[in-house]
Amino acid sequence: MTTLHLDAEALYADLLARVRPLVRHDDSAASALVGIWSGGAWLAERLQHDLGLAGAHGVISSTLHRDDFGSRGLAATTDATALPFEIDGRHILLIDDVLYTGRTTRAVINELFDFGRPASVTLAVLVDRGGRELPIEPAVSAARVVLPATQRLALTRVGSGRFVFEIENL
Repeated sequence: MTTLHLDAEALYADLLARVRPLVRHDDSAASALVGIWSGGAWLAERLQHDLGLAGAHGVISSTLHRDDFGSRGLAATTDATALPFEIDGRHILLIDDVLYTGRTTRAVINELFDFGRPASVTLAVLVDRGGRELPIEPAVSAARVVLPATQRLALTRVGSGRFVFEIENL
């Protein structure tokens, strides 16, 4: 593994600034942050705190709605979905670390609708690496990078809670 020369903390600060105006504080249709397991969940947790939002953020897993479920089977993240608020009528800010093909995003949107019907779903990602296979586009992206399909960009969280990017060769 090699370290990618992207400053994950600087990108997080940019993401925070770009997400802030998207947050709705109206009690009748307040926003809720939902992070995609696992990097998106880390980001949602920190955004929830840094935005000063009351309550808890949600975490959602793509496992049960993946289009490659037959070949991958159940993963350890099957219990990762935790949505501690009503979905119906909420404005959901869906948070992920890296957007690539769009298949994970499609799967978590299907999972989200198993819990209710949100008023809206807005996607915010730390890094958009292109390579889309589905018509999914983030409303907010702190960076866009291009990597070969043989590499994976992974967000990690070090002991201090800081974020770091790594490139993994597949």
